[in-house]
Amino acid sequence: MPRTALRICPLCEATCGLTLTIEGTTVTGARGDRDDVFSRGFICPKGAAFGALDTDPDRLRTPLVRRDGRLCEATWEEAFEAIAAAIPALVQEHGPQSVGVVLGNPNVHTMAGPLSPPLLLKALGTRNLFTASTLDQMPKHVSSGLLFGDPFAIPVPDLDRTDFLLLLGANPVESNGSLCTAPDFPGRLKALRARGGTLVVVDPRRTRTAKLADRHLAPRPGSDALLLAALAHTLLAEELAAPGALEELTEGLGELAEALGSFTPEAVAPACDLTAAEIRGLARDLAAAPTAAVYGRIGSCTVEYGTLASWLVDVLNILTGNLDRPGGALFPLPAAGPRPRTAGPGKGFTLGRWTSRVSGHPEAKAELPIAALAEEIETPGEGRIRALVAIAANPVLSAPDGRRLDAALAGLDFMVSIDPYLNETSRHAHVVLPPPPPSQSAHHDFAFNGFAIRNQVRYTRAAVPLEAGRLDECEIHARLVLAVSGMHGSAAPDAVDDMVIQSTLAKEAADPHSPLHGQDPARLAGLLTGESGPERRLDLMLRLGPYGDRFGAGSASASEAGAGAGAGLSLERLLAHPHGIDLGPLRPRLRGVLRTRSGRIELVPDPIAAELPRLRAALADRPAALVLVGRRHLRSNNSWLHNIPALTGGSNRCTLQVHPLDAGRLGLTEGGLARITADGGSLEVPVEVTDSVRTGVVSLPHGWGHDRDGARLSVASAAPGANVNQLLDGSRLDPLSGTAVLNGFPVELTPLP
Repeated sequence: MPRTALRICPLCEATCGLTLTIEGTTVTGARGDRDDVFSRGFICPKGAAFGALDTDPDRLRTPLVRRDGRLCEATWEEAFEAIAAAIPALVQEHGPQSVGVVLGNPNVHTMAGPLSPPLLLKALGTRNLFTASTLDQMPKHVSSGLLFGDPFAIPVPDLDRTDFLLLLGANPVESNGSLCTAPDFPGRLKALRARGGTLVVVDPRRTRTAKLADRHLAPRPGSDALLLAALAHTLLAEELAAPGALEELTEGLGELAEALGSFTPEAVAPACDLTAAEIRGLARDLAAAPTAAVYGRIGSCTVEYGTLASWLVDVLNILTGNLDRPGGALFPLPAAGPRPRTAGPGKGFTLGRWTSRVSGHPEAKAELPIAALAEEIETPGEGRIRALVAIAANPVLSAPDGRRLDAALAGLDFMVSIDPYLNETSRHAHVVLPPPPPSQSAHHDFAFNGFAIRNQVRYTRAAVPLEAGRLDECEIHARLVLAVSGMHGSAAPDAVDDMVIQSTLAKEAADPHSPLHGQDPARLAGLLTGESGPERRLDLMLRLGPYGDRFGAGSASASEAGAGAGAGLSLERLLAHPHGIDLGPLRPRLRGVLRTRSGRIELVPDPIAAELPRLRAALADRPAALVLVGRRHLRSNNSWLHNIPALTGGSNRCTLQVHPLDAGRLGLTEGGLARITADGGSLEVPVEVTDSVRTGVVSLPHGWGHDRDGARLSVASAAPGANVNQLLDGSRLDPLSGTAVLNGFPVELTPLP
């Protein structure tokens, strides 16, 4: 008899609630959960394909261990014994920096992803951390760290209340949003216009999002920082800036006009390929709107001046008085996050506390550029990466110069991969640890609730019992921590969670500012509920969070939490609300967010000021004749959904989009082949002639290139596409964040017979 179960979708940042139809232990259908407090029944094709992903026959079901050069099925005990025998010995002989860790995008879509890697890094003692952040969002973390003192203090647009929304380099109708968790993004944009608001989209392509806009500007790719600087310059020069209450919390307003003095609309117009009148008009409209929000994403981050563009997005929100204001850009307050802090100075944010061994790239947020991973493996000498732990990561496709990285991975002494597939990266591993399918995993969005446009909290337990012979993903991570720590076989996986709980409660009991000061940590630990270590940790985080019951030591007040509905929160209470608990709209809380050393917004921090001359010099650059940008598709998410038949085919194809005028000039034809060449080499790709991309720009999607021997992706390998990142050699980086320049780089095209 079919039954239904609830599950939060883990396939993109929208985090929609799903109602699964289950027959036996098989998910046979998925629809939107109409009672979900956040998504209200919205679903996209990815969520609808949940069952196909869950039952994909290419998913690994048992660990793999390399024997005599071949990956063979093994028991879990054999897999962890192999790790315990290899990694501690390598660390002992070559030091902790001989091990690197790579975290991929799907990592944050799981319970284990946010909870376990910090413990793994601590156990290894390595600083060699590489993540997908330096392929997409790191510029925003860096700019927020410099402005507000906290790299995770990222304001999100108040989509449901704003009167004017300016989107740059974002296509949320197809991506479902990024660093802005908003189920039914298309519906919210339509609602904005229906209530009389204005949507302006800045994008070199006429995307589905751009088609919804009141106004679409199509500048040259990579010119976002120049355009934003000219908008800010206009606000200041025409005395349209009105920061209001933000002025007393901001230092550097006086320096800003001088810092941006060169970026007049007339000066930047040629580089942007927009008119000065268009730029001035946009600045005036932004200033005149009753409320407004500026939002920039992947297209404005993965470019040469990504951190400057991310900084200027918030500069505009500050100058117009829309930061920390309903209808503007606000800071979410997640239920499992830290409780609100007392306003005042903090430790601030520092870049470059250490550098990479080979090229000296500075760290950002304790991460090194993933574009530098290959050289850190290849280059001999002390500190060379000899072992790698890759979690939900496929950098052979997602990072620049996959061929070089592919060869480097083959030379590792040892590699561990936590991945459900044998893909282009995990095929190099000595041990592959496959997590169970998502229906067999519990889910809470630790990461994305910190970027949600409405405060809410949801948790779903596994919809299907764990299949015999599988391990829960959190247990896999815990066993990995024990194995690399030299504790394999001497401690149970639950000991890892217990250690975190005991340490956290001991700190709370010793903190005179904590409501738990002076209490017995062991007694408090005994009050936690949950069926597993991760559930007990979630209960702890909810209870200590801004809406928590604090073990009865004084629940969060409505004024402190920002919403009375969530006061007294615990796991037990959350489980009683299977569709989630609505915690109310975002509210102003800037004073509790700021952690700069001054205790104020530091509007022109030194690293930004030092980078502005480089942007100023770009005004004189001669634009390349042809540049490349990526593109998103609603039925895709980087490289990890191309093996699902329902999500491939149709318009979700790896084609090179070229404007008709450029196609005619270059002798390219619809459906013909072209050779595209850039810093890292050449690719042969099919041509799609379309006026949805502006002249001087071509577009090739990200995440394709499933043509390597040894991978087991039968659907993806049948239509492999081309790996756009192979066009890059890794030398183009945003210097402040170490983020790879994946958009707006010059290319050359030649037709092929």
